Amino acid sequence: MVYLVVIIVLCIGFDFINGFHDAANSIATVVSTKVLTPVQAVVWAAVFNFIAYFIAKYFIGFRVAGTVQNTVDAELIDPHTIMLVMIGGLVAAIVWSLFTWWKAIPSSSSHTLVGGLAGAAIAACGWKAVHWNTVGMIALFIVVAPLIGFVVGNLIMILTTWIFRRTKPHKMDKWFRRLQLLSSAFLSLGHGLNNSTKEIGVIACAIVAFRSMLAEGELLPAALQPSASLEQWGVVVPEWAAFACFTAIAIGTMSGGWRIIKTMGNKITKVTPVEGFCAQTAGAIAIGISQAVSMPVSTTHVISGSIMGVGSVKRLSAVRWGVSIDMITAWIVTIPVSALIGACCYWVISLF
Repeated sequence: MVYLVVIIVLCIGFDFINGFHDAANSIATVVSTKVLTPVQAVVWAAVFNFIAYFIAKYFIGFRVAGTVQNTVDAELIDPHTIMLVMIGGLVAAIVWSLFTWWKAIPSSSSHTLVGGLAGAAIAACGWKAVHWNTVGMIALFIVVAPLIGFVVGNLIMILTTWIFRRTKPHKMDKWFRRLQLLSSAFLSLGHGLNNSTKEIGVIACAIVAFRSMLAEGELLPAALQPSASLEQWGVVVPEWAAFACFTAIAIGTMSGGWRIIKTMGNKITKVTPVEGFCAQTAGAIAIGISQAVSMPVSTTHVISGSIMGVGSVKRLSAVRWGVSIDMITAWIVTIPVSALIGACCYWVISLF
């Protein structure tokens, strides 16, 4: 029971960290274009992070939870070890997320978690303990997600420029400042839907493992009984746990993430309100596509690709490719580094 409580606490804590780590994704452009102040922007993003819970519960479900839950082979690993694997993976994800936040590197919380869980599982039971097809698809989206964002951002920017080609710049600027609020809201909804459900998948896996450890005839405590309204979506967690995950990411978003906002808002390319709208819209579309195929993706990767795609319409040199290459390098190393940290965390935890 203690292990399960620790896992739930770590999941909620990781969602909080995810919130302030990824806050810049949905608000960097509205801040850099001065549509909203930083305080107004984080409150705006947090509200839509929270609203995402009700959209998931009543309309589209918790698609990504099942994918994350399927990262490790729970049938191959005994329940006690599964608990240690989950703890090791979560600790690794938290460590790497805090490190990249400290260094102001826009890394992926999604891939950090997957890498941490995979590394801990390998340390526990070897390579066969990981569902490599699932991990491979998640890793593939390190490339696919920002590429979708890049292409869609490029196309939307070209289309917008053509549609408003006869409009005076100051009018465009005024209109798209308002439209940026809408595009930011959709991006924040996507962030909440895709990111909060990852931890719900981990909690679900832990509850299944804990249930199998109970004596015959013994029932789960009432507080851990899965919610019927969530089970219809295939998620075996109590409603309060899912609600807490979405709430934590919203509170985390309100806590800021200021260190990464500068990188996302201006270091990749200088962003105008029109470009900010196009980049955010492209990011929301890319996340929506990923959500439809139940794939956990990095909002960081997606919006970065979208900003690059929008910036490249002006001219390729408008994108600061040196900064972009540094970010892509960080994306590539995230899973293997997180896996190594996850393995180390598991070995340490298993000693006690």
